[in-house]
Amino acid sequence: MSFSLPDFRRKWSCRGNMSARAALVTAALGLTLVLADRAEARSYAAPLDIFGLGTPRPRRSVHAARIPLPKPRPEDAPKATDEAAPEADGNPSPDKPAANKPAEATPPPEKQLSACRIALTEEIAVAPSIPDIHGPGACSGEDLVRLEAIVLPDKRKVAVKPAAILRCTMASAIADWVRTDMVPLAASLGSTITDLDNFDSFECRGRNRIVGAMLSEHGKANALDVRSLKLANGQSIGLTDRTLSRDVRERVLHSVCSRFSTVLGPGSDWYHEDHIHLDLAQRRNDYRICQWNVWDPLPQVAPLLPAERPEEAPPREVAAKSEGAKEGAKDGTKDGADEQESAKPAAPPDKPAADSRKSKPATKKRR
Repeated sequence: MSFSLPDFRRKWSCRGNMSARAALVTAALGLTLVLADRAEARSYAAPLDIFGLGTPRPRRSVHAARIPLPKPRPEDAPKATDEAAPEADGNPSPDKPAANKPAEATPPPEKQLSACRIALTEEIAVAPSIPDIHGPGACSGEDLVRLEAIVLPDKRKVAVKPAAILRCTMASAIADWVRTDMVPLAASLGSTITDLDNFDSFECRGRNRIVGAMLSEHGKANALDVRSLKLANGQSIGLTDRTLSRDVRERVLHSVCSRFSTVLGPGSDWYHEDHIHLDLAQRRNDYRICQWNVWDPLPQVAPLLPAERPEEAPPREVAAKSEGAKEGAKDGTKDGADEQESAKPAAPPDKPAADSRKSKPATKKRR
């Protein structure tokens, strides 16, 4: 079969333009079919593609995990609109810190109260807690209180002047001592206790304030020095007052020595002659120290100076002469005359010797 351009023009002379359009349509349809075949072929692996290097395989569908739903909102809970109100106004909520502010440090956990602190209630003593003491040096104290007053069973208060800084155990022991032992003692004297004279409580120092000595119990807030207990009638129980009844002081001695591990008073050393030292020091085998000599009352001493001479009394020389004459007249003896002569003043040295001769017979007669 022969083909030539003149024959083509002769046969297809009226369809030249249409043939070009038909070719374009045919090419477009073929391209569409090819692309559709490739897209369909992606879902199936090639039969000879062993290593999976051909068309990529489709990924497996991811199954949605079951997420637990929150519990239903209780009826008494505040509405969500109220909680979101501060944030809507532009002010951050107090529970959530602002984005531009650093997060605040969490406060330290509250210290648990000790058994002593729980037992030392306001019905026993006015003793607010204070922070622990650490230093200077070895001075320290934990579970501290400031003992301001002791509450008696009848709700009256015994003021501690000045307020004492003590450990809770020591403050509790002082309160029990006053409430249990000293109140009946004051009642036997016909009055009640109003004040406790605090001579010293916490003080960072060595024993007896000696430099370099062992740390005192005062440096551990475990000691109290007491001088007296004042009564409502104006009197006072001076623990070292020798004018006070010996029986009263001995009752105080027995009460403190049975309650405290250390009791120092007069006779222990010259540091404790005017007050009583009390503490709760821990020693081996619960060893206790009770050194307090209850001295007897001081003797009644006569006044050192004589009584004043009355104004109507005669001069001392005239009084001596008159007393000597009276005694001689009563006795009627030579001794009375001799005493009168001896009472006379001696002759001055410028008198003549005759006067001295006259006095000789008197001396011979006396012998």
